[in-house]
Amino acid sequence: MAAISSCLRYLSKPSELHNSSSPTTKNLSIFNRLPASLPRRHFKLTVQFPLKPPSVSSLFIKPHKPLQHNFCDNSVKCLFTGIVEEMGTVKNLGFDQNNSFTMKIQAKVMLEDIHLGDSISINGTCLTVTEFDNVLSEFCVGLSPETLRKTSLSELGSGSLVNLERALSPSTRMGGHFVQGHVDGTGEIVEMTPEGDSLWVKVKVGSELLKYIVPKGFIAIDGTSLTVVDVFDEEGCFNFMLVSYTQQKVVIPLKKVGQKVNLEVDILGKYVERLLSSGFVDSIKSA
Repeated sequence: MAAISSCLRYLSKPSELHNSSSPTTKNLSIFNRLPASLPRRHFKLTVQFPLKPPSVSSLFIKPHKPLQHNFCDNSVKCLFTGIVEEMGTVKNLGFDQNNSFTMKIQAKVMLEDIHLGDSISINGTCLTVTEFDNVLSEFCVGLSPETLRKTSLSELGSGSLVNLERALSPSTRMGGHFVQGHVDGTGEIVEMTPEGDSLWVKVKVGSELLKYIVPKGFIAIDGTSLTVVDVFDEEGCFNFMLVSYTQQKVVIPLKKVGQKVNLEVDILGKYVERLLSSGFVDSIKSA
């Protein structure tokens, strides 16, 4: 206790503290004048330096970059029901001045609350609005090379009708099934047969998609939520039926045998296949 009291007496003498020429010298002189009987390991030498001013660049806030609107990718950023809201008319399809492949569509319902960057299903393909004109009731979407390869949109031309549906909002009724707007591939219409006021349609599809198609299961055809009736594995085909009302609201009846349709299989089948192939079921059995 005597050593500590002696130390405090030295620290309480301001005249001696101010004789040092710098903070470093000041701290060292105080430390050296401590009584030898007091172990120095109880004290920590702290050298204080004046604060540096912030760099000039940190005093300025960089402006935010403008919002970039991207096309729908493989992640689920938008969702549809497969209930077509209206049929639009293709006004133009081709490369614009910026060497970008663009499609201009005339519609009515789509323009009611449209915004740049909105997702719209066009024949089952999720695309992003890049321009719109409320006076002319037109909007534009961009198409990537992969979209043109994967879908039947490249077969469209000026005057073609297309199925249109806006992405789901929290207040939207779920009338069809979960449709992502990610086209899995195309199928070819091989048969169209009327029965009463209904229409049978038969579609040929590759084996890589046919394995996900089951009788009475969901499928999105050109963005329309439909129910599969039968699957013909030997022929590599499946069929479905359109009632009279649906025929008036979608583009499928306007197509001819030999034309392509966009197909999106039920996503649940893919999840089941993934779980089975990963050994998830076997891990549960062994648990």
